[in-house]
Amino acid sequence: MAQLFDTLKLRDIVLSNRIGIPPMCQYSAHDGMAADWHFVHYGSRAVGGAALMIFEATAVSPEGRISPGDLGLWDDKQIEPLARIARFSQEQGCVAAIQLAHAGRKASVGLGWQAQSTLRVSEGGWQVIAPSPVSFGEGYAVPHELDATGIRQVVAQFAAGARRAREAGFKTVEIHAAHGYLLHQFLSPLSNCRTDAYGGSFENRTRLVREVVAAVRAEWPERLPLLIRLSATDWVEGGWNADETVELCRELKGLGVDLADISTAGLVPTAKIPAGPGFQTEFAARVRHEASLPSATVGLITSPAQADHIIRSGQADMVLVGREILRNPYWPLAAAQALGQTASWPLQYLRAAPAGSNGR
Repeated sequence: MAQLFDTLKLRDIVLSNRIGIPPMCQYSAHDGMAADWHFVHYGSRAVGGAALMIFEATAVSPEGRISPGDLGLWDDKQIEPLARIARFSQEQGCVAAIQLAHAGRKASVGLGWQAQSTLRVSEGGWQVIAPSPVSFGEGYAVPHELDATGIRQVVAQFAAGARRAREAGFKTVEIHAAHGYLLHQFLSPLSNCRTDAYGGSFENRTRLVREVVAAVRAEWPERLPLLIRLSATDWVEGGWNADETVELCRELKGLGVDLADISTAGLVPTAKIPAGPGFQTEFAARVRHEASLPSATVGLITSPAQADHIIRSGQADMVLVGREILRNPYWPLAAAQALGQTASWPLQYLRAAPAGSNGR
């Protein structure tokens, strides 16, 4: 069985270990532009030893932002600030990925540390869109229902975002179809009440995700991997579920997806989530074994032994460590020491490294 510090090959990209950093919004952009905060935040984690770093949800259109502070890739001028960070990350041996996203009905809210409700236009907000005119919950606006033209526009926006990500030098792109955002809203019958070709049956509800994947794959170089983030379950009866996730992943594999980043929930604010250490790994394991698609797992993974066990036991191909790496950017280096593995430390920090460590 694989171990936490074994390599992982995805198309032409070879990850140096099985540790990744998941997308974590910083809410610190202006007009979608990456700023000094992003360079320092991502740069400090790129030197910490993780093999893969997925940049935060990056909107494919202005109205696709979660908040006014979200990163964007809807304009060519947004390419270079992100390219600078991607270049630096990859110089440190950390593969830079970017998550392309559209928030749908959960867009136009305050920054992550502010009240989460739809902003009025006078507060800098905008009209939100969704598959159906169903609000996310109390304090959220009723969204405008996308028509066929709007749906085609969304697909084109994801494709254009992938093109810009390629120009920025990212080596991996991830499509965000989880956490109650637009693509997830189409997947779940709790938010998708349509009666046309994009609603009702499993085939129809998954149609937009499949179209976005195909459009992004067409823009994305064949030699580079494509990831997708999915919420495996809404944790609500009658919602999107794990069986549907497995079936969708079987189809996405044939469309050129190389790894499924498996999370859960986000669609319904009242969902009862049984959160605990590794509570989402069972869903990543199902995708890996039943859909034969490599998977990553995330959620309350905090210790090196826990992360290594997930890989050794075949529950996932990668572990994504979020909050622990917010607390300690060098968690992967510490994990290597704890597990008796050799890690490559930055030459500038080598004087502080444990005996036997390599430099890079």
